[in-house]
Amino acid sequence: MTRRLVSSGSPFEKIAGYSRAVIDDDMCFVSGTTGYDYATMVMPERVEVQTRNILGTISTVLTDAGFEMADIVRMTIIITDAADADIVFPILGQTFKDIRPAATMIIAGLVKSEMKVEIEVTARRARP
Repeated sequence: MTRRLVSSGSPFEKIAGYSRAVIDDDMCFVSGTTGYDYATMVMPERVEVQTRNILGTISTVLTDAGFEMADIVRMTIIITDAADADIVFPILGQTFKDIRPAATMIIAGLVKSEMKVEIEVTARRARP
């Protein structure tokens, strides 16, 4: 299989010169994804809404690339406020309770002040 680039339609991809995801053979590397609603380019204020938007974007990108959420093997979560971890964890738990990828959470600033959470994942297509 050749390398393939996947776009989510975000204008940031073209401006910053990156792809939402890169597929290489049976691996899919999904770039750090924030909570924008890419249809409206609006960032919700609440961290839980941002987190759900992120998971929706990641799910759509994986599906478009021929992968599933269950294929995720690695996840990095960046939050800007440690207090938000208690809000984000249950949302992640609902999605990943049976998948249980290796994961790291980092507390750090993000590019824009309205961004409260960013998630990147790596998926590996299950072999038959």
